[in-house]
Amino acid sequence: MKKITLQKMVSGKASLFVVLLTALTLSGFAKNNKKDSTIPVFSNFRYEGKDQVYIDNPLKTDEFYSPIIQGCYPDPAITRRGNDYFLVHSSFAMFPGVPIFHSTDLVNWKQIGHVLDRTSQLKVEDCGISAGVYAPAIKYNPNNKMFYMITTQFSGGFGNIVVKTNDPFKGWSDPYKLKFNGIDPSLFFDDDGKAYVVHNDAPDQGKELYNGHRVIKIWDYDVENDQVIEGTDKIIVDGGVDLSKKPIWIEAPHIYKKDGKYYLMCAEGGTGGWHSEVIFKSDSPRGPYVPAPSNPILTQRHFPADRDNKVDWAGHADLVEGPDGKYYGVFLAVRPNEENRVNTGRETFILPVDWSGEFPVFENGLVPLEPKLKMPKGVTNKTGKDGFMPNGNFVYTDDFTAENLDYRWIGLRGPRENFVVKTKNGIQITPFETNIKEVKPTSTLFLRQMHRNFSYNVSVDYQPKSETDLAGIVALQSEVFNYVFGVTKKGDDNYIVLQKNYRKGRWGRQTESEILASAKIDISSPVQLQVAANGDKYEFSYALNGEDFQTLGGTVSGDILSTDVAGGFTGCLLGLYATKTNDALPE
Repeated sequence: MKKITLQKMVSGKASLFVVLLTALTLSGFAKNNKKDSTIPVFSNFRYEGKDQVYIDNPLKTDEFYSPIIQGCYPDPAITRRGNDYFLVHSSFAMFPGVPIFHSTDLVNWKQIGHVLDRTSQLKVEDCGISAGVYAPAIKYNPNNKMFYMITTQFSGGFGNIVVKTNDPFKGWSDPYKLKFNGIDPSLFFDDDGKAYVVHNDAPDQGKELYNGHRVIKIWDYDVENDQVIEGTDKIIVDGGVDLSKKPIWIEAPHIYKKDGKYYLMCAEGGTGGWHSEVIFKSDSPRGPYVPAPSNPILTQRHFPADRDNKVDWAGHADLVEGPDGKYYGVFLAVRPNEENRVNTGRETFILPVDWSGEFPVFENGLVPLEPKLKMPKGVTNKTGKDGFMPNGNFVYTDDFTAENLDYRWIGLRGPRENFVVKTKNGIQITPFETNIKEVKPTSTLFLRQMHRNFSYNVSVDYQPKSETDLAGIVALQSEVFNYVFGVTKKGDDNYIVLQKNYRKGRWGRQTESEILASAKIDISSPVQLQVAANGDKYEFSYALNGEDFQTLGGTVSGDILSTDVAGGFTGCLLGLYATKTNDALPE
């Protein structure tokens, strides 16, 4: 059972019921030994990543790969208590929200759950996939020995919120709604016990000078009441490093204190090709802040577009002191494919930081990023072993027999437990009367795409009743841009069908649905379904005997699974999908 220790979280019988219900939900997924062939059972899942960059750059014993967390884990933020490091990321409309990882050495990471793991904390049931939870920041307050996660939730009437705990392994409080606008909030706890919130906001009314003009504000924060103090807001950065150059999207601020001075680090340039990280200094947390003369301190924007093993869009960073006494910075960046498309999303990278001078600078953060780094002294690389997250090329298998569902499996807009049931043969996904194209909770279990080149396959045991029933897999960038590949019915016959869903132009209004191919099949035994990619080239295939895969629809483009075509902020999600409102009708 997850034990929640904060007194504010439980009061009265209603709250006790919620806690008990949550504990039952999180203790493992429900079990069902009754077989209903009209409800699909998925088993023998296998994902394999095989990127050339890792083949060409094998690790030595004192090296590790960056990104440290592959796939759509963007907007990283980090904190430390003693020897424990905790890392969080944006999750948008994914459920549960804000994945949280733990490490003792900054190299080996285990996912310990999600910060927002119940419906009282996360209300994303009616928002688009790129709305929901943005840019969480996690901080440890040594003054009261509490951890805080602050974020913006663009759904459910929340806005900016904070949750807290005295033990990240045991769950987080319900949200405290904060009384300010803007996005990307972060907390800073000073040595004297005072606390502050900094965040991105619009300029004062009537003072916006250009599109993308933003400011950084600071508020005093009341730790006792978990609220900003009215009237204490102040603009501490207007526009960015140099307002005369019309900098865009100053955001993701964090304050640090070193040698009695205060440092404000922010992203600048927007999450794209002009992204960067900049730093300011002050004698007071409330400013005035003076920019470093050598900004930016991290960027990839100046290099040839056709460089090998390109890493781009670097920024949105956070700093922490490592176990070796040296500083390190986590940040987001992307690894585009050969068509310069971003299907793996914004991933979490790390670099050592040189803070021997007045201002910190990311080591080798102003030259093309390399795939390998030297490990901190005394660290052993255990990634992919003993429960640590793998990186590089790896194989991940799941027979769904574990007591608890792996944290990497997520839902969309609603709890996994609402549709996932454990059986002796695999996991059963009870189909909702919701189509993947609807902005509603879907009965889909997702894993993030983590490589340019990968294969993702699973067995499904299923007998559809009618053409409105479908079970299979999806490759999804959003509710508008996705591929559906599954088993359905037409008349008395069973079919395998591949559907493409998209809009013409990023801002088009009309969703187009196109059947790329279909084939009549015999499903007297489980069907194996597979999606595999080689860069921008995706293929969907099936096997009726477990071995001889047949491609359906030929090679299709991964363009609609990329942010440069589909827009938004997520990477491609690969899902196990079931629905009772299928519209992918065989031809």
